[in-house]
Amino acid sequence: MTIPLRSRPVSSPSRRRALYALGSLGAAAAGLGAPALVRAAGDARPASVRIGVAQPLAGNPPSFANSSIAVAYAKGWINEEFARDNTPVEWFFFKGAGPAVNEALTNHQIDFAFQGDLPSIVGRAAGLKTRLVLASGVRANLYVGVPPSSPLRSLKELRGKRVALFKGTNMHLPALRLLEAHGLTERDLRLVNLDTASYLAALTTGDIDAALGALDILRLRDKGGVRVLYSTKGQSPVYTRQSALLVTEAFANRHPEATQRVVNAAVKTARWSSEETNREEVLRLWARAGTPYEHWKEDYDGEPLRVRLNPNFDPFLVARYQDAVDQAARFKLTRATFDVQQWIAPRYLKTALKDLRLETYWPVYRADGTILGA
Repeated sequence: MTIPLRSRPVSSPSRRRALYALGSLGAAAAGLGAPALVRAAGDARPASVRIGVAQPLAGNPPSFANSSIAVAYAKGWINEEFARDNTPVEWFFFKGAGPAVNEALTNHQIDFAFQGDLPSIVGRAAGLKTRLVLASGVRANLYVGVPPSSPLRSLKELRGKRVALFKGTNMHLPALRLLEAHGLTERDLRLVNLDTASYLAALTTGDIDAALGALDILRLRDKGGVRVLYSTKGQSPVYTRQSALLVTEAFANRHPEATQRVVNAAVKTARWSSEETNREEVLRLWARAGTPYEHWKEDYDGEPLRVRLNPNFDPFLVARYQDAVDQAARFKLTRATFDVQQWIAPRYLKTALKDLRLETYWPVYRADGTILGA
């Protein structure tokens, strides 16, 4: 299996001992090399740019999906941005998802991270000094699957049932929000923490009554192994999942020019990925990671790419992140709340949008998800 230039997955169990625990963040990261040497303050050129991704690579060529950052990786566009001055860009992929990325951040082993809202919020609340710089892969849908023979016909009927949820991911909070909208709390269910592969297997064997999951449920549906009980597609975007790119404060302060270049390349990619003429190629690039093209097509049907691949922290996305911060504290997933507006570092995105003349390219949405000016 080949990996694109200067990119490598994080997979060496023998190196896990190099990572220290981050309090309640828990899960061990799956192997990075020794932390980089501290460079002098104000050094304009970093020795490398290290990007962590809260997804494992899959497929051939190895890929990940559902964001413009995934397209940037597949196309090599962030690497190309730094190739002209021979600065290596290294990509690290974590099977342990959010907690593993947070552990790598706290040990200064990555400079940027692409992850869902909850894991990044947990890290920030625990003291990680990070700044949000770019949204990528927003409004991702939730799917609720049940065994084909299940008598369940509505979310309200999940009361008292064995329901799987991949806790600690950006699926966690919107799933709880969705349940609350249907009169259920976490205590009303027999909630089981299972990752994607495990909940798909448990649905097949009938060991659980339902799973709150993602697009993978459609793959099992097509094999006759699951029935889709509910989907957020076409429903309120309040129940969808959000992701973003963040940078450590240390890297941004030491290398503001390099930080700007990463954001510039990411915005250029978001622009290309948002063009409807590129829809087919975007979806097929994502399909390399294992989810069939037909499922991406179904999931994105009727939704403009400019909505799902919008890099802006507009009022809608800020509200979703602030709600997630407050909800995480309410469900005791974190011990502190904070102001999301103070977490966002808008100057990099504003500069990129201005330089690329894209200030008005993407739509702006109100906090309730309706388009501004409509």
